[in-house]
Amino acid sequence: MKISASKEQSPSRPFALTATIWAIFSISGVINLLALTSPLFMLQVYDRVLASGSVPTLLGLVVLTAGLYAFQSLLDILRARVLLRIGERFDGEFSGRVHEAIVRLPLLTHKPGDGLQPLRDLDNVRGFLAGNGPAAFFDLPWMPLYLSICFLFHFWIGMTALVGAVLLVSLTALTNACSRRATRDAVNHNMVRNGLLEAARRNAEVIEALGLGSRIAARWHKVNAKYLAANRKAGDVAAGLGGISKSLRMMLQSAILAVAAYLVIAREATAGVMIASSIMMGRALAPVDLAISSWKTLLLAHQSWARLKDLMAKMPHTASVMPLPAPQRELRVEGVMIVPPGEKKPTVAGVAFAVRAGSALGVIGPSGSGKSTLARAIIGAWGPSSGKVCIDGASLDQWNREALGRHLGYLPQGVELFDGTIGENICRFDDNPDSEAIVAAAKAAGAHELILRFEHGYETQIGEAGSALSAGQRQRIGLARALYRDPFLVVFDEPNANLDAEGEIAVVEAINSVRVRNGIAVVVAHRPSAIAAVDCILLLEGGRQRAFGPRDEVLSTVLQRRAATPPRSESKDVSATDVGKASARGIASASRGAVST
Repeated sequence: MKISASKEQSPSRPFALTATIWAIFSISGVINLLALTSPLFMLQVYDRVLASGSVPTLLGLVVLTAGLYAFQSLLDILRARVLLRIGERFDGEFSGRVHEAIVRLPLLTHKPGDGLQPLRDLDNVRGFLAGNGPAAFFDLPWMPLYLSICFLFHFWIGMTALVGAVLLVSLTALTNACSRRATRDAVNHNMVRNGLLEAARRNAEVIEALGLGSRIAARWHKVNAKYLAANRKAGDVAAGLGGISKSLRMMLQSAILAVAAYLVIAREATAGVMIASSIMMGRALAPVDLAISSWKTLLLAHQSWARLKDLMAKMPHTASVMPLPAPQRELRVEGVMIVPPGEKKPTVAGVAFAVRAGSALGVIGPSGSGKSTLARAIIGAWGPSSGKVCIDGASLDQWNREALGRHLGYLPQGVELFDGTIGENICRFDDNPDSEAIVAAAKAAGAHELILRFEHGYETQIGEAGSALSAGQRQRIGLARALYRDPFLVVFDEPNANLDAEGEIAVVEAINSVRVRNGIAVVVAHRPSAIAAVDCILLLEGGRQRAFGPRDEVLSTVLQRRAATPPRSESKDVSATDVGKASARGIASASRGAVST
């Protein structure tokens, strides 16, 4: 598994990594030389000490051997510590890219699972680098040294060791061939089962209310069974070949002991050579045995690294751009076509309009007409496949996202808050939050009094995804977050979906406040109260732009066109308050509501 340095690394880092690898290789060389201590000690004891009966010689050998064993132990510890830090360094180099990929991936494509597979892939690679697997591969190049010494002892001892090494290496190749597909299938099934479990956790209330527990559990158990089957297959292959490897290694050690014993009987070798060759054989085959036992983690790491490389190739770092002045003039959409992530067919096409500062645009149309899709493209969450969205003449890809984010506000349909305090969520987790700006945003959203009713006020912990708050409270705090520091462009996607009458008034006032301070508000609207605060209307139908212009002019034109069209069957769903469904009755009520307001 080859790990290349990322593009943003400094030139010294690849050199440092290469130097570290060579250092580990050198340490491994010394460790393998010191591993000769045991067979050489046996050789000296059997052939010299026992033959001479010299106790001082024995004591000298014991002291020398103990010192060499201690030094070998220190080098083993040093190598393990260095490998652990290489794993940490790998994590440090790529964890930022992985985090960025996990966050951005839903904006580009749909992937099975819970979306955290890149993080698990990172853990797999880091775990392998920091484990015993690399040590086995650093020891493998020294196998010829042990085989050569076996040949020095005797030709047939060397041949026995060589045959054993070939058998174990072949077993390693067989392990790779048999494990690769099963390991990949296990990972894929694990991604799917994690995704199902995460979806069930997210929708726990719906499952409980509708009595879906057994059916959702049955779906999960079905996928889990596939995962267990694939994992069992991979485990059986690894365990079976690992057991064969262990038994074969013991058989080879016994075989070399038998060959050496025969040579002793034939007076072609000494008893010391017999013992030393057996130990030498075990040391020569130990790296192969360890490599086989670590093969599953190696395959996981290899496949994980391949997925990470593919992911980072598809999601390169955003190129740095020159800072632009704060926007203050207009929002322009030029013939955009938008294809949702993971889809092939566009849901919005041919939309073009311009909105000047101090204006508010209402986007209306039937459900599924592409209103929310357009809203996501305007704030840059989804990139258009053709055309462009420009702020003050600069397309969104010409802006630095962090810098532009300070000038954008966004209130999505389903408000997602982050685990933390109310104040942290409103200020967007700013490193240097402005308490006055936080309170001002809350007041602009009509949420200040609501927040003060909590026991800890702005320091209230809201839990994961704002679970401690009601939907209306989350909507208010999300609105305050969108208005923090008076952004130039604020996009409201059905802002009053979960609000009461007081909340709707706050939304209208927020839209008006954006216009008053010469900003731009874009409102995806279904209710007349939101339409009342806009001065321009964009009508979408079937993902196409049908009308754009001043509010009253567009509404009257659509109303006239609707009046000239034969009425639909009453079986169709037509809501008097749902402007977005392009119902003449709904648009008329919106217009009357706007005038009365």
